[in-house]
Amino acid sequence: MRSWTDTLRFAFQPVVNLATGGVAGLEILARPETGDILAEARRDPELDGQLAVLALRAAARRETLLPLHVNVFAGTLADLGGLTPLHHAVREAGRLPWEVTIDVGPPYTHVPHQGLLEALTELRGQGFQISADGVGDGDVPLRLLVDMSPDLVKLDASLLVRPSAVRAMRTLCDELGALLCVEGVETELQYGGALSAGAQLAQGTLFAPPSRLPAAEVYVPPRSPADAPTPRSGPSVREFVRPAALLPATASAGQVRALLTGSPDVSGVLLVDRNGVPFRSVHRSRFLLSMSGRYGHALYADRPAAKLGDPPRTVGIDATAWEVLDVVAVGDRDRTSDDVTVVDRHGRCVGVVRLADLVRALSETRVEEAAGLNPLTRLPGSDAITGEVDRRIAAGRTFALSWLDVDHFKQVNDGAGFAAGDELIRAVGRLLQHAATGTTRVGHIGGDDFLVLADPEELAPLAAAVLDAPWTAGGRPVTLSLATVECVPGRVADHREAAACLAPLKKAAKALSGASWVVGRAGLPGHEIRRAAGAEAPSTGYAVAEPGRG
Repeated sequence: MRSWTDTLRFAFQPVVNLATGGVAGLEILARPETGDILAEARRDPELDGQLAVLALRAAARRETLLPLHVNVFAGTLADLGGLTPLHHAVREAGRLPWEVTIDVGPPYTHVPHQGLLEALTELRGQGFQISADGVGDGDVPLRLLVDMSPDLVKLDASLLVRPSAVRAMRTLCDELGALLCVEGVETELQYGGALSAGAQLAQGTLFAPPSRLPAAEVYVPPRSPADAPTPRSGPSVREFVRPAALLPATASAGQVRALLTGSPDVSGVLLVDRNGVPFRSVHRSRFLLSMSGRYGHALYADRPAAKLGDPPRTVGIDATAWEVLDVVAVGDRDRTSDDVTVVDRHGRCVGVVRLADLVRALSETRVEEAAGLNPLTRLPGSDAITGEVDRRIAAGRTFALSWLDVDHFKQVNDGAGFAAGDELIRAVGRLLQHAATGTTRVGHIGGDDFLVLADPEELAPLAAAVLDAPWTAGGRPVTLSLATVECVPGRVADHREAAACLAPLKKAAKALSGASWVVGRAGLPGHEIRRAAGAEAPSTGYAVAEPGRG
């Protein structure tokens, strides 16, 4: 009698790294010839657990070295706990648990959340990575998503028509220390949307359809400047991680040679101990050169490969790309082309980073940033500030957006000359940069106009430093005006609304004599005068000016 397993086949769909264009992993998909085995598995946790084991074994038969994604329903984990049979299957296949990501999928309705979270804790203890699947089109509660603290969030492509939602999810992922993946990408337009919204990974038929054989290469459309995400403060190493070729620390040189000759795209092999901690790094070219020399194979083939390896160069998973370059810079010059190993907080290998990927990405970032800098002050333009405003709005953060300019600047230029006016602008820009602390961002949007984005509590010291300075141009005294709008969550929808709230406050500040500072709150009438000639700022409370007076 035929079993249901006799008609079950599996397909593999690549998970694509959008920064490198390479395959970051393979999701294993059940493909029964008859019936709806997934509908049955949704109702039967034991069956779903069996499917996970069979999926892992199917991948092992294909001898792929890529990290694997195994699908499991949330209800299965809540009912069965840590999936001990899957852990055993991973070990039997010669793989390591941290090479396997458990894609936890909906439905979540009626799933005991405490049981699910306990199961995820157990899986993490075994070394598995955790992915929250079907987010955006499923029923995962936001609070549960945060409690799950996944390593990866898979977002449905339908949300790409709502880019603000995708950007908000990227912000949440950054807070959780997770990567963001967009599923179901079918068109180049969706690909561009995923890139610009900040997704780091993607899946879909655009790159490669599910197939019976694991895909080593995928189609990735050429990137355009419009696709580039808004530059962040130092790209995370997570965005550049490639799968690592791993072998046990006891592997022989012959085993390493067999792996390298059978996998031409592998640049090196990491030897890891039984816990997945890197022990030695074997560089492809140096190793094969040693093996191909006279008597090389006879000398080394049966000896431990570790003798031909080097101590691994490692960075933590939370490192920035610049920190990786620091590791490369202080190392042996002969190893500048070696991969840098990325490890988790337990020291276990989660992948490698290639120097070429970093240099290319950082060069592109610097070019993009330079294009947006004001040539006079070398400060970012308005796009950088308004993009950060939108991210803070999406993250539900309170912030203060300020507009600073020089009073009667045309008269300054006419009386002191353009050169003196330019020097004044440069001096204001330098002081703003020096006074900015914490998360404060300063931009120069042209002429004598500056934007300052800060947490409200960070603004007072900066305002005092700028407004109290004795400004002159060509020997003539000059004063500045500062207008600020404080925005709490829910008051403004985007940077345009914040700018609209700021405009009347700027007008009110300019109507005051001498150095001035006016503060308003988005969605509320009136404003507070914190600085004006002959007036003292109120120490407490909120002094409201009558509409029309400023």
